[in-house]
Amino acid sequence: MTTAPTPADARIRDALAAHPRRWLVTGAAGFIGSHLAERLLALGQHVVGTDNFATGHRDNVDAVREAAGAAADRYDFREADVRDPDACRAMCDGVDIVLHQAALGSVPRSVEDPVATHEANVDGFLHLLIAARDAGVERFVYASSSAVYGDEPALPKVEDRIGAPLSPYAATKRFDELYAAVFQSLYGIECIGLRYFNVFGPRQDPNGPYAAVIPRWIARLAAGQPCEVYGDGSQTRDFCHVDNAVQANLLAALAPADATGRVYNVACGERTSLLELFAALRDAVAEVRADVRAAEPVFADPRPGDIPHSLADISLARERLGYEPAVRVRDGLAATARWFLRHRPAAR
Repeated sequence: MTTAPTPADARIRDALAAHPRRWLVTGAAGFIGSHLAERLLALGQHVVGTDNFATGHRDNVDAVREAAGAAADRYDFREADVRDPDACRAMCDGVDIVLHQAALGSVPRSVEDPVATHEANVDGFLHLLIAARDAGVERFVYASSSAVYGDEPALPKVEDRIGAPLSPYAATKRFDELYAAVFQSLYGIECIGLRYFNVFGPRQDPNGPYAAVIPRWIARLAAGQPCEVYGDGSQTRDFCHVDNAVQANLLAALAPADATGRVYNVACGERTSLLELFAALRDAVAEVRADVRAAEPVFADPRPGDIPHSLADISLARERLGYEPAVRVRDGLAATARWFLRHRPAAR
């Protein structure tokens, strides 16, 4: 979506114009990764993008190239898997900054198949971290998750206070944070982790058993199908538009050295219940399909590993990275619904 440039955006633009770099974006055919690649190309950077297409889509690669126009000549996309050490060495060669987004997401997926989640999220992370170290990469920015907070009950979530993980997925992301801290301390590679809170936006996959709630509900509302709420709908989440996640990644990549060696919350600092989310999406879809205004959700049992409430304290990211969410939740939800209705009206 188009938003007015923020001071953070201006700092990013000026810094990259003064010192162009070569970036590696893993998971570049995925949701967040494709947005990162697109933004970097628009900012005049050279980008190596990789994906194994386990969850990414070739349409996203095409969308990035189309958006980039002539700048697509600076986009080197490769089909590769971070679980392969040789592939990791090749993709890190000559790279200045790594933005590591590749992972197997989804708490339910990890509950059903913890081995696959561990292999992608921990083994792959370690292979890439070693390759980045050996290649002399300047900065390694990686996607962590609010799932790391586990059973810690306090709200808002503060980076230094976490609980026990509630799913294999959460455990893998905590492993990544520990490995990054060790590698910075032991080998000197600068690392920053970003704990994403429920990132949403265009290109997020609405299909399959592990689809995220926002694109899934938009697709079902557009198709006149019921939306399933796990639990009673009172659960709250801190939803964060993808443009904010892109900003956080670029700020982390450019932050001073004394900001490295730790993790930061990436969110909006707002609570939205699942019932409020349903109502907002229903209203957005109803702009093009009036009969949706009468839709009501159906309820199912809570899913194992899901946390009841989530809210981020983003003051540390504001202070140390200069992070300032540019897209608020309601605006982002409406824009995302419009995008899906325009680009993927037949999604199911």
